[in-house]
Amino acid sequence: MSLHVFLYGARVSTTLTPVRVPAPAHPAPSRRTRLVALPEARWALASTTAFLLALALDLGGLPWWAYGPLYALAYAAGGWEPALEGLRALRERSLDVDLLMIVAALGAAAIGQVLDGALLIVIFATSGALEALATARTADSVRGLLDLAPTTATRVTDNGEETVPTSELTVGDVLLIRPGERIGADGRVLDGASEADQATITGEPLPVAKGPGDEVFAGTLNGTGALRVRVERDPADSVIARIVTLVEDASRTKAPTQLFIEKIEQRYAVGIVAATLAVFGVPLLFGAELTDALLRAMTFMIVASPCAVVLATMPPLLSAIANAGRHGVLVKSAVAMERLGEVDAVALDKTGTLTEGAPEVSAVRPLPGSGLTPDDLLALAAAAELASEHPLGRAVVRAARERGLRIADARDFAAVPGSGVTAVVEGRVIGVGRPGDRSDLALSPAGPDRALWDAGPDGGLLDAGPDFARMDAGPDSGLMDAGPGRGLLDAGPGRGEAGATVVLVTGDGVPLGTLALTDRLRPHAPAATAALTALTGTAPVLLTGDNARAAARVAEATGLVDVRADLLPEDKVDAVRELQDAGRKVLFVGDGVNDAPALAAAHSGIAMGKAGSDLALETADAVVVRDELATVPAVVRLSRAARRLVLQNLVIAGTFITGLVLWDLLGHLPLPLGVAGHEGSTVLVGLNGLRLLRESAWRPGRVPSQGTRG
Repeated sequence: MSLHVFLYGARVSTTLTPVRVPAPAHPAPSRRTRLVALPEARWALASTTAFLLALALDLGGLPWWAYGPLYALAYAAGGWEPALEGLRALRERSLDVDLLMIVAALGAAAIGQVLDGALLIVIFATSGALEALATARTADSVRGLLDLAPTTATRVTDNGEETVPTSELTVGDVLLIRPGERIGADGRVLDGASEADQATITGEPLPVAKGPGDEVFAGTLNGTGALRVRVERDPADSVIARIVTLVEDASRTKAPTQLFIEKIEQRYAVGIVAATLAVFGVPLLFGAELTDALLRAMTFMIVASPCAVVLATMPPLLSAIANAGRHGVLVKSAVAMERLGEVDAVALDKTGTLTEGAPEVSAVRPLPGSGLTPDDLLALAAAAELASEHPLGRAVVRAARERGLRIADARDFAAVPGSGVTAVVEGRVIGVGRPGDRSDLALSPAGPDRALWDAGPDGGLLDAGPDFARMDAGPDSGLMDAGPGRGLLDAGPGRGEAGATVVLVTGDGVPLGTLALTDRLRPHAPAATAALTALTGTAPVLLTGDNARAAARVAEATGLVDVRADLLPEDKVDAVRELQDAGRKVLFVGDGVNDAPALAAAHSGIAMGKAGSDLALETADAVVVRDELATVPAVVRLSRAARRLVLQNLVIAGTFITGLVLWDLLGHLPLPLGVAGHEGSTVLVGLNGLRLLRESAWRPGRVPSQGTRG
């Protein structure tokens, strides 16, 4: 099932019966890998224990046979796994730096430095255990979301209620969610009123009000009311499960920086071996003791190994991917996460990106002589549209419900593609649709080659545009066609909304009035564009296939200056390439099929996931699950933080290696101190990368308060 399908559902309703209210459920336990659960940690513990026992017996003056086997056990427990992996790599003609550590430890033992070699093995094994723990905790941060989803749910059937495992739920099942319970599946509210804590999915800090028609997510916590929810997605396709899958897939990829490091790692390792032989052989030529020369060479091999460099890149990027996933942004790969932080220009689609991509009623205009108030006209239109599945019809019904209007029963509903709908409402045939080529409408000339339809003193004038004396809905759409030269609806300054879609409401064939509909701006669009401007230093570019007036209206509301309208898909690609030819690294944000080419052409692409097309979702580098536009600058900011940590890690690793190598070559670096410095830098780099798992690393920025309604 595609992300588009499972993120977008239909609206249904029924009646909620009284239910008993149990005590609130306990929060789901968090999933956190224990150190002893990792095999690397258990082997490291065994090695450390054997080493400490051997050290105590050694310092106590006991004979070799008493503590020697314990030292051997420390070598075996801590070194067998990296030695085996190193030999496997060697068979594939690859020199693993882990193998260098084992060779150094065995070399120390060969010259009588058994204690120093065992200490190297212990610290090396402990470092490996900590690295394994860091990797496991990165995965825990996302997979732990699965623990939020309850294992059972209350399913409502014709025979009453039954408790079933959530894994057995299917699309269409109706669930009863009591106060304090966690929601068992993604779905849509049929009846009831409550609020849901869905911070785990959307990152919203406050509970979101839920009522009929609202979407709910598996694992989110229901508040004080009871809800009846229709399951709309299979549990395996829930938002939580999808986040986990995509983040785990992303964890298997490697960023360009990591690939570059791995490319030079082999040459570097071979260079270390050559340099180690030189560090050993040259002093011997000048009369140095064999033991001293070999010990210095072993120390050099240890401190020059690039373990910390190899670990510098992936922990920050994987931590950033996990954090973004927790907040509903699915970054598809480590490559994509690294590239997001490189962008210095942004191009935005309009419909479905800056706007919600769904019409809303912006004006209701009864005609003089109709005898109707605006509420009367809207109620009649809503009654006729109640059975319609057209976005325009749903918007009319939603507007009537938001005003609390009574929607009368209708019969004999009929829909005519390209024209609209008709239904019998309270004894009259009510039609809602395109004005069409109506000769009986009161047209009054407004100059040569122009015609205005006067909707009344307060009603705004609908301008059909030069050489076009009627309003054309366009084929198969039921919407006003505002394309170039084909009937922009102009209400004039202060008298309406530019770029609006207008439909005519008739009663028994007589015009009663008009409804104007516009595409609603996303609540956080102005704040998001401002944040992107601050991040890149230049305001985003608006690229849209819509007409210039509609684009200008959105641009004015969001503070955008560079607006390019009436674009075909190839025009959007050309605009993106124009910016990139000027030396910019462009982030394109869109949602439709027509945006897919631009998403592919841009340096990075982000798709709006809720209503985005399957092609756009497949093409984009990242997907915003809940269409929260404020997450776009947040994930760019997070990527930049990851890139800074990668750079910090490389500096830390390089500083330690350089300092320890110079100390060993120019002075006398004790082997235990060299081991501690080398492995300590590796652990430090790993832990530094995990800082991006913290909640504070996600900073969506300040956005205007829009209430808690989802």
